[in-house]
Amino acid sequence: MPGAHDALDPELATAFAALPKAANGTLLQLSDIAGLRAQHRAALAQRPPTPPDPRITIESLRIPRDDRTELEVVLYRPSGAEGILPALVWFHAGAQVLGDNARDDDAYHTTLALELDCVLAAVVYRLAPETQAPGAAEDGYLAYTHLVEHAAEHRIDPRRIALAGASGGGAPAAATALMVRDRGAQPPCSLSLLYPMLDDRLEAPSISEAGSEVVFARPDIGLAWAAVLGERFGTDDVHPYSAPGRATDLTGLPDTFVALAQFDLLRDEGLDFARGLIAAGVPVDLHVYARAFHAWDRFAPASALTRSFERTWHTFLRRW
Repeated sequence: MPGAHDALDPELATAFAALPKAANGTLLQLSDIAGLRAQHRAALAQRPPTPPDPRITIESLRIPRDDRTELEVVLYRPSGAEGILPALVWFHAGAQVLGDNARDDDAYHTTLALELDCVLAAVVYRLAPETQAPGAAEDGYLAYTHLVEHAAEHRIDPRRIALAGASGGGAPAAATALMVRDRGAQPPCSLSLLYPMLDDRLEAPSISEAGSEVVFARPDIGLAWAAVLGERFGTDDVHPYSAPGRATDLTGLPDTFVALAQFDLLRDEGLDFARGLIAAGVPVDLHVYARAFHAWDRFAPASALTRSFERTWHTFLRRW
């Protein structure tokens, strides 16, 4: 990592040092998306199988799209829960180009469902470049509205459904919230954006901080957005449903939690979005974690900084 080793939280620095690096010294290089996907699949295949957790019940929904394909949404429900539960609609990380199997992250999804006593709904949204934006956001809208409309069937409270996205998943999560508002659907009870990828213009100051090139470098963020937007990348022809950082009207969005890392190229676009929400009168819980890097909670899950973040985020979510 260029420049910031000594400034990182010691536990995070230790975790980073132990992780395999890409050729440029970061954790993720996107010059070959297909190759990176194959690499990830091979790594997952080497992991020993995880026995089923009796505390959780897992169900896969197949929701028809208008084009006759199906959207997969995987529901994780605490096994002992007999009543009506809140739900968290979850959009996974992966720069909007990685992550096509929700079951690869069973342990994380299970932990969230049990910690929050909720139904965790993991959206297997379409990835770029095969499907460009706003395809992932349309999947989010379909998943959310399906759960609202079929809440009784899934023993979910339709007025206590939250949206949440991490990193690349922040874009479809925020865009889903915009779609719900614009289309007059039942509003979600909250929105959580964890170190989100929101703005393709790559103009925020942090995007040029060499010391923040930990998980990925600036060119790789550009490659991800080019996959997501194609020829629209960086032009004026980008709708907020495709890059929510472009939104100029954030009124009417739900209470929002924003968690950012000090050493993250995406830090300032998250700050800009939070400022826009505050200016629009939206209640915002904004947290910038000192000495942290992008997605620190996933790369250093046992660290004190991760435990502090999780307590704060989970407290926000439990307001339902």
